[in-house]
Amino acid sequence: MREKTLLLHGWGGSDEPHWQAWLAGEIAKDYGMVAFPLLENPHFPTKNRWMDQVKTLLSEFKPDVVICHSLGCILWFHLCLEEEIDPVKRLLLVAPPRLDLELDTIKSFFPIVAPEFLFADESLLVTSDNDPYMNTDEALALQEALDVEMKVLENGGHINADSGFGEWPWVKEWVMG
Repeated sequence: MREKTLLLHGWGGSDEPHWQAWLAGEIAKDYGMVAFPLLENPHFPTKNRWMDQVKTLLSEFKPDVVICHSLGCILWFHLCLEEEIDPVKRLLLVAPPRLDLELDTIKSFFPIVAPEFLFADESLLVTSDNDPYMNTDEALALQEALDVEMKVLENGGHINADSGFGEWPWVKEWVMG
């Protein structure tokens, strides 16, 4: 049986040419099962609405793999802290912002503490050494708090389309194994 993959985008969405949009297409081209929903009002999101939408997705789609980018990581942390979701096999957290980020548009998501349990059998944190939303020290502190492996990309920015991450073969290999 093929694994089901859920992709959770960040603030503003992750449409083409973002790597999440590319990855959704790559999974589908290989006849994989993928859910890549546009979360409600992505440019002006509210935590509670996103959480309700994702809880429904988790209960109906029942993913094996969850891949979060940016604010999607923070959303996953909120879901974990509620402790009302079923664990997944694998979790990929890409470019989460710092846990005390102060931006008016997304203030309902912050501040947050790192969850003690990520509701995943296997988790990997992917950060960049020059992400404008999380510096290297903050990334190391998050890695320690989550107790997960971390992959640090050199000059990866926010690991999005603006920093050159459209096609991203590494993430496809991680998903397709």
